[in-house]
Amino acid sequence: MRFLITLFITLGLSSSVFSQSAEIAQNYFDQGEYEKAKSVYEQLYKRSNGNLNYLQGLISSMQELEQYQEVEKYLLDFTHRNTAYPNLLVELGYNYQLQEQPEKAKEYYQQAIEKIDKIPSYAYTVGRAFQKYNLLEEAALAYEKGLGKQPNPNFIIQLARIYGEQGKLEEMFATYLDLIKQKAEYFYAVNRNFSEYITEDAANEANQILRKLLLKRIQQEPDLFYNQMLSWLFTQQQEYKKAFIQEKAIYQRSPEKSLRKITELAEIANENGEPETAKEILNYTIETAAVESQKLNAYELLLAIEIEHISSAQEKEEIDNYFQEVFQQYGKARNTLGLQLQYAKFLAFNNNQNEEAKTLLRNALEENINRFEEARTKMVLADILVLEQKFNQALIYYSQVQNLVQNNELAQEATFKVAKTSYYKGDFKWAQTQLKVLKTATSQLIANDALQLNLLISDNSLEDSTQTALKLFAKADLYTFQKKDEKALNVLDTILLQHKGEKIEDEALLRKAQLFEQLGEYEKAEENYQQIIQYYSEDILADDAYYYLAELYRNQLNQPEKAKENYEQIIFNFADSIFFVESRKKYRILRGDQLE
Repeated sequence: MRFLITLFITLGLSSSVFSQSAEIAQNYFDQGEYEKAKSVYEQLYKRSNGNLNYLQGLISSMQELEQYQEVEKYLLDFTHRNTAYPNLLVELGYNYQLQEQPEKAKEYYQQAIEKIDKIPSYAYTVGRAFQKYNLLEEAALAYEKGLGKQPNPNFIIQLARIYGEQGKLEEMFATYLDLIKQKAEYFYAVNRNFSEYITEDAANEANQILRKLLLKRIQQEPDLFYNQMLSWLFTQQQEYKKAFIQEKAIYQRSPEKSLRKITELAEIANENGEPETAKEILNYTIETAAVESQKLNAYELLLAIEIEHISSAQEKEEIDNYFQEVFQQYGKARNTLGLQLQYAKFLAFNNNQNEEAKTLLRNALEENINRFEEARTKMVLADILVLEQKFNQALIYYSQVQNLVQNNELAQEATFKVAKTSYYKGDFKWAQTQLKVLKTATSQLIANDALQLNLLISDNSLEDSTQTALKLFAKADLYTFQKKDEKALNVLDTILLQHKGEKIEDEALLRKAQLFEQLGEYEKAEENYQQIIQYYSEDILADDAYYYLAELYRNQLNQPEKAKENYEQIIFNFADSIFFVESRKKYRILRGDQLE
């Protein structure tokens, strides 16, 4: 037993020593101290009885020292003793390439590729070895040969990537399409590679190549898969009407008759500023759906869009009439609960008919509904009580929701609303207690919102023990929740006047800018974003201001050059920003090429 313990300790120490020595060797190599790196790798290689990783480090060090004959000696010795490493033939060839002996290099490259004839699985290791040295023609040949002998998704993905690096976009897309058509589960993995080439710009070269390829394949082989991919492409290009045409064709020819994709397209169109297209799609869903639940879901989405874009009293009346027509047809029972909740919110938040809304909700609670439906109903009821500033009653209902659906995302939403309600009433300590619970929320959106509110309270409580400015800010937020935008703006102006130079000033400017955007007063929104950039360029909200200003220039003010300038600020000055990836993508689109 003692012997075994000693052996295990020895082996553990030995492994630790090897690991530390390898790190030392790599560190020497990275610092350009190749003689020292070579010495350590040489010792490691001998003591490990020929470990391949140490051999790779050793030959790289010797190649940097131009000790090509020694490299060849080590490689030939290893390949004679280990025949299962055809990638080392590539290493031998590259060693000759470094010596400017291309013909000799080609001999070894050819030998490596020929190994694939006998064992097709070698295609991956040989192909990767060629890719390591950017020998793309040879790498493509290796994968093509492997695929000819043995179909393998990994070979296909690597081959497609090589085609992309070579600029052979049509071959790349064709290869990827063949893979997804055979194995639909690879769509999401391939989609990440597509996004490196496909942009929102329909005139982009890659977009045009993929579109032409898909149309050609639809003509040659009318498979629904190609219509699905064409719909996906049009959606990326924000051409939702074209995507809708494809989705209709898919629905009409598909035996499943599912409207899920069409409904999702409507939601995407609305989220990206095309509510009229979204309504057209949803009206088609209502006319086409054979199942009642699908129709009611479409009605719910359609009315949500109508409410979101109300601009007159007449439109309010039309929406109210629309709800009544649907209820007249389908009743006010469990099947229309989603519509009833939506109608209650419409009555309270848009029509000032709070009592009618609460009566509707209390009647719904009398129906035979499950606990999740009860939780959703009580959540809306609590929201209306907050609207009326009956905070304590609202907190009771939010707590009931938490108990009804514990550990569910709906319970987390209720916890956040408890925090928000406490914040509105000025109980910042209890608000923060609830917000801390949400650090690990499963919903990233809730977790982010909780973090932002917690930071707002913390940052603006340190220098002002009375929290006077924070209380005013919470009041402005409550007015915004109550859709009293003018009152919210007046309170924010009071903060900017009475608390000038305090930490809360940039928060007030940001809120004002966002409110002006909602009201369609884009020049005023621009002015407030610019003030944050001018006076608070080193503070935490600077990247928010740059990003939202860029979006404003791009989507509302039609000033792409200014949008590009603001995206550029985030790319080069805010690498840790949550807006970095989106800014980089949109900057690339506006510039018309790949951002390096």
